[in-house]
Amino acid sequence: MVERSLSNFFEEYIRKDSVFVDKIALQTSFKPKDVLHRAEQEKQIAFVIAPLLRMERPSNLFVYGKTGTGKTLTVNNTCEELIAVANKQSIPITKIYVNCKLKNVADTEYRLIVSLARELGRPLPSTGLPTDDIYRAFFSAIDMEPQKVVLVLDEIDQLAKRAGDGVLYNLTRINEELKRSQISLIGISNDLMFVDNLDPRVKSSLSEEEIIFPPYNAHQLQDILVLRAGLAFRKGALEQGVIEKCAAFAAREHGDARRALELLRVAGELAERRGEATVLISDVDAAEDKIDKDKILDLIAMQPKQAQLVLSSILSLSQNSGKFIFTGEIYELYKKYCSDFGLRPLTQRRMSDILSEFDMLGIITARVISKGRYGRTREILLVPEAKTPAAKRAIDDALRA
Repeated sequence: MVERSLSNFFEEYIRKDSVFVDKIALQTSFKPKDVLHRAEQEKQIAFVIAPLLRMERPSNLFVYGKTGTGKTLTVNNTCEELIAVANKQSIPITKIYVNCKLKNVADTEYRLIVSLARELGRPLPSTGLPTDDIYRAFFSAIDMEPQKVVLVLDEIDQLAKRAGDGVLYNLTRINEELKRSQISLIGISNDLMFVDNLDPRVKSSLSEEEIIFPPYNAHQLQDILVLRAGLAFRKGALEQGVIEKCAAFAAREHGDARRALELLRVAGELAERRGEATVLISDVDAAEDKIDKDKILDLIAMQPKQAQLVLSSILSLSQNSGKFIFTGEIYELYKKYCSDFGLRPLTQRRMSDILSEFDMLGIITARVISKGRYGRTREILLVPEAKTPAAKRAIDDALRA
């Protein structure tokens, strides 16, 4: 009986008219022909990399901006335009793009160089060789023929956190090892303070030019959504005001175009699940709630084991009290959990750093209070999305993994 009802459901689903025409247009992987409201930044990037067309090595470039401000899209589009011209003129220019946030791609120096060598057609083992041998193979792959290579390292701050400053320093010295070719770096980061925290030797050789991408305002986000919605949705599928509300929500979240597009996509999916032919303004509100809950679950799953034990301690204490809890209480329970898992507990100071990170990520709210001669402590409260059964399951699953 259940199988029959599911079969009917899927058959009816096929026959239904979807609110979507091409949902891909709302996804971050979609590459629009035009990057709206980024003409000035495109021009700045073009000025920096144009010397490649004369077979000159341009300055290294750093691109900063909050998430969803069009950095990656603008850099890649500008580089591809340059390479299209280079191909017409038979000028040997190659672009390599690496997202340093991806696991098993750039979480160690070894894996990064292996990934770069593979992009140049040199297959190398994922483990097992000395790092010096990997570098030599990479240099050989670049130097096979005279060429200029543009290396785009997206989320470059993640590379430095995982692999250390040393890998960035080595990348800036590559041209000293090359005889026929040259490499130029473009780093992309959400962290405007990233370079300031680097070793001075790395900082001086890495960041020669800088471009900052400002957040989109609500009107700019509306333009982006109108363009994408025209590709993604059936004509007339959006209630008046849906795009404006998505843009307003995203403008409030630091002008994040990804957030705006995700809100619009999820609102459409929720309308479709209700069997509606029109996406309503109320669907945008529901989409925001759903995205916030999913975001918390993703953040929980990404945390290191020690941080998950801290979070588990907060959750246990929150279920018992429902009120603010204190740093000392959390630390005592956290130490017990560490013992249960056979882990050495961090110091209370380091645990406080983890609490600060949770506060920044929006998993908790923290308020510093004075206890007079007993010093200061923090009152901690979990956000509602982190108190759900799904959040507890996510923590438990992560700790068992």
